[in-house]
Amino acid sequence: MRGLRLIPQSCNVNFIGLRAVAFIFSIALMVGSIGVTASKGLNLGIDFTGGTVIEIRTPVEPNLEALRGTLNGLGLGSISIQEFGQIDDLLIRLPEQKKPADWETGDEEPNKFAIALVRETLAEAFEGQGIDYRRVEFVGPQVGKELKMKGLYAIIFSLLGILTYVWFRFEWQFGIASIVALAHDAVATIGLFALTQMEFNLSTVAAILMIAGYSINDTVVVFDRIRENLRKYKKKPIGELLNMSVNQTLSRTIMTSVTTLLALVALYVFGGEVIRGFVYALIFGIGIGTYSSIFVASPVLMLMNVRRGKDNSGENKDFPEAEVVS
Repeated sequence: MRGLRLIPQSCNVNFIGLRAVAFIFSIALMVGSIGVTASKGLNLGIDFTGGTVIEIRTPVEPNLEALRGTLNGLGLGSISIQEFGQIDDLLIRLPEQKKPADWETGDEEPNKFAIALVRETLAEAFEGQGIDYRRVEFVGPQVGKELKMKGLYAIIFSLLGILTYVWFRFEWQFGIASIVALAHDAVATIGLFALTQMEFNLSTVAAILMIAGYSINDTVVVFDRIRENLRKYKKKPIGELLNMSVNQTLSRTIMTSVTTLLALVALYVFGGEVIRGFVYALIFGIGIGTYSSIFVASPVLMLMNVRRGKDNSGENKDFPEAEVVS
């Protein structure tokens, strides 16, 4: 019984022939991502900046403009308010509060005082009607700075670990090509968050690490077939060999991406606002990771002058040669 194939086994698309177009697109994507990140910056969440986040459900539909004006008039710094899912669900962010020299509330901690003041103001704004406080979280500035550095270290060390694994598993050319593809995916995802100004927090860092894992899984499958074909087809031009290898693994790549996206779309629709940013990053990352496995990793490998294997196991009967589509 034959399994399901979204891509015919005889598929022979000239992906390597499209490498110039793919490189131009990828370079433009990288430059654009770096540019928008440098100009707009990331909307760093409270995990990295420090401060207090309060999630509430209001008894009636709130007037956000009036509520922003009221809270920002308390002298607690720039307070942001945004809808969090439904119209009556609000997310309020307070900056880190510092104890002024003329502090007159005894030994009360400034952030606790700010939270109490906000709660009192909200009660007055909604005329004593019941407000559901769903969560109140506080992160100190030192903790936020530490989390920011640890998140950066996690991304850097994961890329270095992947480079080391692929280097020993294959050859150094494969390791360099895989890191180029992974850096491509990570930078593009960060650029997306800078462009949309969605909150960038620890969940987003976790999503980037998951994207790296997914992308390298796809890339290693393609590289394994390339190494196998390098040993079998010693006289075949390297461009044709790489193209054949990508086509042979294309069905597996597409099926894995589609099934993963089905689960992620369901999570995005029904998972709620708490995980929406995380799933949003993964959906984009799966798409860009699939693209890089096909159009970035193998063409970069072609530029690295990869060596052919020493053994010759003859022609591959399961995957016969075919002309490359021009």
